[in-house]
Order: sequence, then structure tokens, then C-alpha cells
Amino acid sequence: MLLREIKNIFHSELDVLYGKDEVSSFFYMLIEYYFNLERFVLAIQPELVIDKEQETIVFNALSELKLERPIQHIIGSCFFMDMDFKVNSHVLIPRPETEELVRWILEDNRKDELALTILDMGTGSGCIPISLSKHLPNSNIFALDISLDALEVANENNKTHGTKVEFFQADILNLNLNLNTKYDIIVSNPPYVRELEKEEMQKNVINHEPSIALFVPDEDPLKFYKAIVDFASKHLKNKGSLYLEINQYLGKEMIELLLKYEFHTIDLKQDMYGNERMLKGIIR
Repeated sequence: MLLREIKNIFHSELDVLYGKDEVSSFFYMLIEYYFNLERFVLAIQPELVIDKEQETIVFNALSELKLERPIQHIIGSCFFMDMDFKVNSHVLIPRPETEELVRWILEDNRKDELALTILDMGTGSGCIPISLSKHLPNSNIFALDISLDALEVANENNKTHGTKVEFFQADILNLNLNLNTKYDIIVSNPPYVRELEKEEMQKNVINHEPSIALFVPDEDPLKFYKAIVDFASKHLKNKGSLYLEINQYLGKEMIELLLKYEFHTIDLKQDMYGNERMLKGIIR
């Protein structure tokens, strides 16, 4: 079958669900992943034919997309900070906003020879600490998560990228850790989506990504941040930095929380979409 005919079928079946541009992106991601074909292939080989086995692969992916399964789960990976990370239903798919948070940390700590001690709280796929480790190779980086399934994914990504992040299991809300370590940086992208905000979210997120990593009760939306900020206030070095990805609607409340714990030089930063998504504070 002609590859361009399959592309047309993708558009006829999926455009209403996802939009033309996103469907094109899905199609090219799939042919690059499965067949190592660049996105310009149809421009130079408009009559390119794929065999029956290849047809089956792409049409199976089409069926999954019609069920609103994330494209990253179909191919099993996600691009983040110029690296491929394994992802599955046990971890959040890394977002561009989280990449902005990582780049902010790296901008503040530009020298790759720095030997910092860093902790990521609620690591999921490990994309934050592994990316930091790649750019700050002399640093000692630790990361925790409550989910053993998530930690299995993170450790696999750690091995794939040749980084030396130390992952361990712990519950942010019940941190019974006898840690003498003091950190230069603590970073976290914890659950922060209120239940009332579910209706704003796409079904492929709600139905296929772990709820434990997404949602918080409407009546206590800062529950994870309270525990993280309390921990950071005790375990950051003097003038250590706390970096957080936050709910865009709760910036004011987050600033008040950091002030309560005597953080200063608090910086609330917008993401690429103009949402107040990132927060930094320095401990006294």
C-alpha cells in the first residue's frame, strides 16, 4: 500500500479527534519510530510502498489512537531535553513545561563542573534528575517516588542514559527519612491538578496516565507542596534553592506558603504558554 494513502486514512479517521496538525505529527512519529523514515520521505518518494507487515503495525497504532491512547505509550518513549525516555502507564509523560523547569535550574547553575547535591521529589520517569545529571555530571543527584513501578521505569532510563542518579522509594506525605544530607537544590513536580479541573483535561491523559501522579483534592490542593516545602526548609543548605512546577491557578497561594517557611527571593515564572507554572525560592 502507498504510504501517502495510509497518511490520508490517518487524517480521515483522526482529524476530528485530534486536529490535522497533531495527526500529521503522530503519523510521522510512527513511521520514524517503526521504519526509520524521515518526515520528508513522502516529498521525495511520493510513490513509496510499505509491505503488509508494516501496514499491520501502523494500522494497529491507528486503532490505539482512535481509543485515545497516548502516542508516547504506543511507541513506548518520549523526547525530553534532547533525550528519549521510556514511558508507560505507570509514569507521567514528560511535558514541555517540565523541560522549562529543568532549563531554569541549569540556567542558574551553568557550570557543568559544579558538584551540587540535588533531590527530586516525585520523580516518575526520572526525566528531571537524569537530565540534570547529564548537564551537571559532577553532582550527586537523588530522586524519590512512592511507586515501585515508576522507579523501575526511572532506573531503566538511568541505565539507558549512563547517568548515576540514586533512586529510592518514599512517600512525600510521610517522609520518615533519617537524612543527614543537606541539599543545594530540591526540585519537584508533584500532583497538583484539582478534581474540579478534570473537565479541562484531555481523555488520553485522564484515562491513560497515573491518577496518583496527577490529582489532588479540591479542599486541599497544596497537600504535596506543604510536605515538600516543610522538608525543604529543613534539608536545604543555607541559601539552597527550591524549584517547583505548580498549578497555574495557585501561584499566590504558593508564594504565601514559601514565605511562611522563610524562603526569600521568590520568583514566580510563566511557561511558554503564559501560565504561572514555575516557582523558585531560596532558604535563609
